[in-house]
Amino acid sequence: MMDWVYSGLGLVILLLAGDSLVKGAVNLSLRLGVPALIVSLTIVAFGTSAPELLIAIQAIFDGSPGLAMGNVVGSNTANVLLVLGLPAMVAVFYTSECDTRKSYLFMMFASILFAAMCFLGPLTWVHGLVLLAALGFVLSDSFLEARRHRRVCKIADAEAEETDDLEDLEGADPDMPWWQIIGFMLLGLIGLPLGANLLVEGATHIAQDYGISETVIGLTLVAVGTSLPELATTIMAAIRNQADVALGNVIGSNMFNLLAIIGIASLFGDIPVSEGIQRFDVWVMLGSSALLAPFVFFKQNITKIWGVALTALYAAYIFVVLT
Repeated sequence: MMDWVYSGLGLVILLLAGDSLVKGAVNLSLRLGVPALIVSLTIVAFGTSAPELLIAIQAIFDGSPGLAMGNVVGSNTANVLLVLGLPAMVAVFYTSECDTRKSYLFMMFASILFAAMCFLGPLTWVHGLVLLAALGFVLSDSFLEARRHRRVCKIADAEAEETDDLEDLEGADPDMPWWQIIGFMLLGLIGLPLGANLLVEGATHIAQDYGISETVIGLTLVAVGTSLPELATTIMAAIRNQADVALGNVIGSNMFNLLAIIGIASLFGDIPVSEGIQRFDVWVMLGSSALLAPFVFFKQNITKIWGVALTALYAAYIFVVLT
């Protein structure tokens, strides 16, 4: 009974923390003059990927590195198909108004780099350093992009226009004090991993009681559980009509999952790659990431029809894994 209680409590915490993190990120971008997209690619993405990092390191210490690998691969697939699919069934994501081309190319590069490493044997600390170096490059580029954005706004005297655009977003308050912004961010960053841990711990115990294997748990139950922060954040972004935060959160989270989480976890111990992941799951991850191309390059909105299609694809993937 307590496992079900922990799972329910974790879900509630995730939803509240997701709303807090989105609100804090939007107001932080408003105060700093930084696009909400860049904030979601960094602070929000790292915060919502914290559960995967905690679980990956714990799995290494517990002698279950396969759980860490399955969690990241399954989570990246869930981020695209489930995290974008379910909210799109509720509200349309107007991604045609977002420019995520560069960040998307970074994500695809990270995905291809990670997939190539999966066919080279166990991931060691050497692979981890390469992944972390790639992460450093991405973060540096995001920082420089933010500085260029602020400089252009000042030169063109367009900072007021940028502020007006952000004020149109629900939850944006140009007069919000710094202590309140920091409070929202901290509540989100602390609440997301806490809620995810409660949910995953309870759900994992329930799954084990039914005799589900560790690999399946990593690719399905734990992956979905650790993707719930992204789902909670994306649902709130959909309700607030913040497509840039939603898409940036998914792209940024997938990059952090591959570059930061696997990069850091591999420093604590080697991570083997199972034949099943090499043969099937990593290809599904790459394919789901490629599905974002129409929304990124061809200015397609993620409509309710797309939401149904993405969610159905994820349900089919889970069915295949379970059978």
